[in-house]
Amino acid sequence: MSISYPRQTARTRRFTLGVPRAFQIAPDGSRVAFLRTKAGDDPVTCLWTLDPATGAETLVADPAALSVAGEQNLPAEERARRERAREGAGGIVGFATDAAVRQAVFSLGGQLFLTDLASGEVRELPARTPVFDPRLDPAGRRVAYVSGRTLRVIGVDGSDDRALVTPESEQISYGLAEFIAAEEMQRMRGHWWSPDGSTVLTARVDETPVQRWTIADPANPENPATEIAYPAAGTPNAIVSLVLLRVDGGRDASVSWDRGQYPYLTAAGWDSRGPMIVVQTRDQRAQRVLAVDPLNGETSLLHTGHDPVWTEIVPGVPARTDAGDLVWTVEDHQASAPGVSSPDLLGTRRLTVGGEPVTPPGLQVRAVLGVEGGAVLFTASTEPTEVHVHRYADGEVTRLTSGQGVYSAVAAGGVTVVAGSRLDALGTVTEVRGPQGTFPIESRAETPVITPRVELLRAGEREVRTAVLLPTGWTPDQGRLPVLMDPYGGPHAQRVLAVQRAYCEPQWLSDQGFAVVIADGRGTPGRGVAWERAVRGDFVTPVLEDQVAALEEAARRHPAALDLDRVAVRGWSFGGWLAALAVLARPDVFHAAVAGAPVTDWTLYDTHYTERYLGLPEEEPESYAANSLIGLADKLTRPLLLIHGLADDNVVAAHTLRLSSALLAAGRPHTVLPLSGVTHMTPQEVVAENLLHLQVDWLKKSLA
Repeated sequence: MSISYPRQTARTRRFTLGVPRAFQIAPDGSRVAFLRTKAGDDPVTCLWTLDPATGAETLVADPAALSVAGEQNLPAEERARRERAREGAGGIVGFATDAAVRQAVFSLGGQLFLTDLASGEVRELPARTPVFDPRLDPAGRRVAYVSGRTLRVIGVDGSDDRALVTPESEQISYGLAEFIAAEEMQRMRGHWWSPDGSTVLTARVDETPVQRWTIADPANPENPATEIAYPAAGTPNAIVSLVLLRVDGGRDASVSWDRGQYPYLTAAGWDSRGPMIVVQTRDQRAQRVLAVDPLNGETSLLHTGHDPVWTEIVPGVPARTDAGDLVWTVEDHQASAPGVSSPDLLGTRRLTVGGEPVTPPGLQVRAVLGVEGGAVLFTASTEPTEVHVHRYADGEVTRLTSGQGVYSAVAAGGVTVVAGSRLDALGTVTEVRGPQGTFPIESRAETPVITPRVELLRAGEREVRTAVLLPTGWTPDQGRLPVLMDPYGGPHAQRVLAVQRAYCEPQWLSDQGFAVVIADGRGTPGRGVAWERAVRGDFVTPVLEDQVAALEEAARRHPAALDLDRVAVRGWSFGGWLAALAVLARPDVFHAAVAGAPVTDWTLYDTHYTERYLGLPEEEPESYAANSLIGLADKLTRPLLLIHGLADDNVVAAHTLRLSSALLAAGRPHTVLPLSGVTHMTPQEVVAENLLHLQVDWLKKSLA
């Protein structure tokens, strides 16, 4: 039977099911462990291994074969983690191994399981339930895990299950990452084993000062409201500290640093030389890399970074080479690609080893993937629509991937796993490169029923990266098309990438009768220091200017296709804010908007993200007023559809409700669609499918 694209993308979680991911390689190169669902419409993730010498795969742990009640018994911490990680699948969605990658642990339905990766034996350990974030110690003797906000350990033989520390109140947790760390810093963890398995570096989070918000379920009034600790801009954050907990009863130690000046813990870890942490000031203009004495918790300074606007958190750093050189990145404001003179494109994020930049100007470092010996594996871009894997070793930088695409990799023991998606092919291709040859890891993702035909272009003097899609089979004699702008348009995310599968939904939208235009303007990643910082204090002007520039360039390239008298815009989250802003501030250009989960009042959004771009509300109130949609409510003259999940704990529904109230008070007609039980992710299949149909129908009516 044929299937519609909206139904297919909903049931496949946007074609992520069946794609191999979360690779770990044994240090001797003998084994690769990874996660994958059995099929492209199967939401249950399994644990697999692959032999790099032969390419043979083995199913190690299948949730269907284990006696687990299911996803309904997930601990609250796991549900929150999945929301922060935008995890759409179920089953074994995470695992941790010992140092040799011989054993692995995972939680399923709040229960703890241990598996032997060689034999495939899986057994449940009698841990205190519900279990969250289990981690094997590197020696493979014990498992640390969190249950009820308490960090516990249990032997791999099932013995000696005990708490390492007891929280002093209900507002304190040990071993968990606080909301801000998980949502904005990409730090999903709260505990880290020492290499010898004797000590656990543990985050202590005190949420006492954090304001409480409630998220109700109006469709089911018999259900109690959920209380969350949400640090909105200008309000207190959780108090985060670190302790070194001895497993065998030795004296614990608190980690000391100036938490008053550096309240944010952005990264932590442990290598053979001891623990390292990264701390950041509230205004985010300074970071310190600190070495921690594992005996007494005293810290010493390894590196200090300053930036007049903000210091960036880059995944994968800090790290150290075997020689002890610190691997870090620097925002080089003066170094730019050859031939670049535009002030918007100045600056390069460069990789440093031992304090010295080792990557050339113009190569924008995205993330450090790993350090082995003296070699550093990392991703970087010279062209922002592409992300390639590079290796630095012996003073040389070598690119390991080719073609137009977006890639990532993991390497250990002479084996490298490279995964990538390309512009000239649908899907994700994963291959294992080792001494015995190159073997694929099969993707079982479904092939989309639609094949995108996308044109990538550069718009305006800033060469804004822009994608244009026209309906399948459209010819100029069919007349000009209404335009649908489909941006995200803000920090931390790109929509215009050299990845064919990223344009399946835009192509479907185009096939409904639109010319679709997507643009990544100033503030989006991958184009340098000045480009990202152009939005500091002002989202409105640069973001809107670049969207308009992209629209005008698309119309210049396709004058017979784009009808600029019928331009709509839709977006979600920051893109939702941008969509609503477009019709409020530029009704001369944009004639209708669908704003999903929009941030309408930045004083309601979280501290770390918002204060980075707009400062503290009490110090820069004018920035918050200028970027708020509430004060523009009386300017609405175009159709506006607001969509919001009532269970959203990231951009809470109050954003949409406050804008709707302001619009009503100003006498401005608009439409509001509340989604009962839906979070920021909108993971429910029926909701995801029907939202596409509903938006298209509404846009067609609004654009006549």
